Amino acid sequence: MNASRIAAAGAVAASAVLALSVPAFAHVSVQPEGPAAKGGYAVVDFKVPNERDDSATTKVEVNLPTDHPLASVMPQPLDGWSVEVTKSKLAKPLTMHGEKISEAVSKVTWTATGKGIEPGFFQKFPLSVGQLPEDADELVFKAIQTYDNKEVVRWIEPQKEGTEEPENPAPVLALSATSADGHHGSAAEDASDTSTPAAKDTTSAASPSDTDTTARVLGIVGIVVGAAGVAYGVLAGRRRVDA
Repeated sequence: MNASRIAAAGAVAASAVLALSVPAFAHVSVQPEGPAAKGGYAVVDFKVPNERDDSATTKVEVNLPTDHPLASVMPQPLDGWSVEVTKSKLAKPLTMHGEKISEAVSKVTWTATGKGIEPGFFQKFPLSVGQLPEDADELVFKAIQTYDNKEVVRWIEPQKEGTEEPENPAPVLALSATSADGHHGSAAEDASDTSTPAAKDTTSAASPSDTDTTARVLGIVGIVVGAAGVAYGVLAGRRRVDA
């Protein structure tokens, strides 16, 4: 009986660790398909995982930053999804390639025309964006995820320096510095290629968020193994005392 209780306690502890840790992996995030240099262009992927076991994601809305509006925003066609681009008037017009721009894309909305993102899967939503600001180190986007059961998850909480990660953090795109020769080094400078529905390679090199996820998984495995070891040690000690 004692052995059963110890084993059960170890299993409960391990399950609790997993239950508390797994949701942190399932954030909506944004990563560039190459350098996202200040003053340049980039193709960025919004990665949207399904966090639910019994519902599909059928709508994804990405709101672009208003403090650093982007004059050029082009979505890539995706099978099974329709896309709507919303533009808004700018409080302060932008100048791009010698022309003044009085409005810019403020929101991009993808709506599933099929099953959407089913449980256990994720989807990437690519955008070609530019010019990226030269006076900022990052861009913060706000994303809204809607499930087919009408549940809405708002990924809009900012990450404050020195504090724990919020429950629903907003996707953040880190911007790199322009190279010494002035080249922006952006894969999206071939913007004309992004308007075609060509298949994209999703097996790119691991991003910082992927590395962080791997570290967390290894940490969880270590905790689980440690909990099992403690339970085994206690059981062995009890056997020696009983003997």
